[in-house]
Amino acid sequence: MGTRSSYLLDVLMTEFGESITTDPSAFRRKFRKMAASPFAFYRGSACLFYADLTGPFADDSYLDEATSRVWIHGDLHAENFGTYMNASGVLVFNVNDFDEAYVGPYVWDLKRFAASVALLGYAKALSDAAIGELVGGFAGAYLTELTAIARGGDDAIGSLTLDTTSGVLHRVLQTARLSTRVAMLDVETVVEDYDRRFALMEGRVPVADGMRAAVRAAFEDYLTTLPAPATPANPVEHVIKDMALRKGVGIGSAGLPSYNLLLEGRSQALENDVILYMKQAQVPAVARYVTDEKVSRYFQHQGHRTAESQRALQAYADPWLGHTTLNGVGQLVAEVSPYSADLDWGDVNEPAELHAIVRDLGRAVARMHAVADDDSSHDLVSFSTEAAIVAVAGGDAGGFTAMLVEFAHRYGAQAREDHRRFVDLFRNGRLPGV
Repeated sequence: MGTRSSYLLDVLMTEFGESITTDPSAFRRKFRKMAASPFAFYRGSACLFYADLTGPFADDSYLDEATSRVWIHGDLHAENFGTYMNASGVLVFNVNDFDEAYVGPYVWDLKRFAASVALLGYAKALSDAAIGELVGGFAGAYLTELTAIARGGDDAIGSLTLDTTSGVLHRVLQTARLSTRVAMLDVETVVEDYDRRFALMEGRVPVADGMRAAVRAAFEDYLTTLPAPATPANPVEHVIKDMALRKGVGIGSAGLPSYNLLLEGRSQALENDVILYMKQAQVPAVARYVTDEKVSRYFQHQGHRTAESQRALQAYADPWLGHTTLNGVGQLVAEVSPYSADLDWGDVNEPAELHAIVRDLGRAVARMHAVADDDSSHDLVSFSTEAAIVAVAGGDAGGFTAMLVEFAHRYGAQAREDHRRFVDLFRNGRLPGV
């Protein structure tokens, strides 16, 4: 087995070995999904990416002490964007899925996204030059928006909403706008004896009697982590009508238990019912490579880290976003939103549309990095991130862009090769435990 294959195996087993022992079948499913394509492998192997960024691909260009401790998304690839309804009732297209968020070098986010664009472009048979132009457009839009924010925001484009988007992203927002709570409830629940309960389906089962009280207690604890409401609490809003257990089946949530809670909502009318998820939070891959005790001590548990990170990185986050513990394990709690819609990259193949999208995503990432700083409600990052990043990168936009383009090409090629090695390890039984 070659040196790179041994390295790949060591990193994956260090990250997943204990979890594989707990639920090997869940990881067989996870690894099958990762084997499907280089992009799927890249999505599921953030641990390898960060091992590389602190090892063979280490580079401190456009970083200083401050910009090495910025709140980052942690898994910023092209498929981690979608719509949500913010706390002000505005539909926004933005970064989503904050399970891997942490504090670290801001360029790690940009490099993870840039390499994902290279993989996406390669799968669409784009030339290296075309891929370079996409990454360059992303970098330019990121720096331009961040510089505008640092100068006061008058020239910034702002959040990606129905009013500020066009083309593909506008259509995604319009699609989300057509969604309704009732339609989602009709899929997820059934009405019996004049009330809703969860519909049982593959992957969702009743909660065992011995766990129901613990889940209710965790829910009551979660309520104390919600932002204080402007008006007195609605007496029916937080009534639990039903609960169900799900097992994580996604690439990032293999084997993790998750509970769905059906709440009464703002009134006893059945169309106002709310579905929450309470899922076990994991240690983010990036945390293994950021050795800063101030950061690790800041969080009570991984559920707290995930919720605080999302609040820090996402302006006007989900009003149901909170955290709790269940049997001593940190949990993230949030709404299963009827208004979420993801961008389907399979439908986007025209160069002009691809360029427009990656530029918009560059602006979204700039706003995300700018939100989580001294102007936000936390005190972990106590300086202006936009000013700090512009100070180290804004004066050399050409070099900054060239650095990201070069990395995208180099790491995209590495990820494709690593995917081939991973498939060989997996199909030949060289991944222990699965």
